[in-house]
Amino acid sequence: MTEPTSERAGEFQFRPRKVRYVAAVIAVLFVAVFTVVAFLLRSEWTGAYFQTSDQVAMVGIGLVLAVGVLMFTRSRVRADAAGIEVRNLLGTRRYEWKHVEHVSFPDGASWARLELPDDEYVTIMAIPAIDGERSVVAMRELRRLKASAEQ
Repeated sequence: MTEPTSERAGEFQFRPRKVRYVAAVIAVLFVAVFTVVAFLLRSEWTGAYFQTSDQVAMVGIGLVLAVGVLMFTRSRVRADAAGIEVRNLLGTRRYEWKHVEHVSFPDGASWARLELPDDEYVTIMAIPAIDGERSVVAMRELRRLKASAEQ
């Protein structure tokens, strides 16, 4: 099993593994299927007139869907003694440990999360349940960093 990485002393970084593999396969499938459909549009008479622009649009739709699926590979969590940085699908946000109440993985949840004040939480998509033991190691390290920051 590969351990989560440390870029520099005292910093922890983690990215999902299985999610990246699955997303890459799905993205390739989207592009392949939509490309095949694009070539088949003009192969026989269907009662509609398909132009080259329709074929290009079909490939474009496949590419857009592939990029959408690949957005799931962006997720990352970085933590150090001062705080934690969570990057999910669309944005990155940093939280100081004093603003984080708990780092949890609720029963049945797909991802870990940061528990914030006032019953708010932030999903940590970088730590998915599907990664099994790797996610357990990541959660232990995040909890250790939080505990050391509270001392």
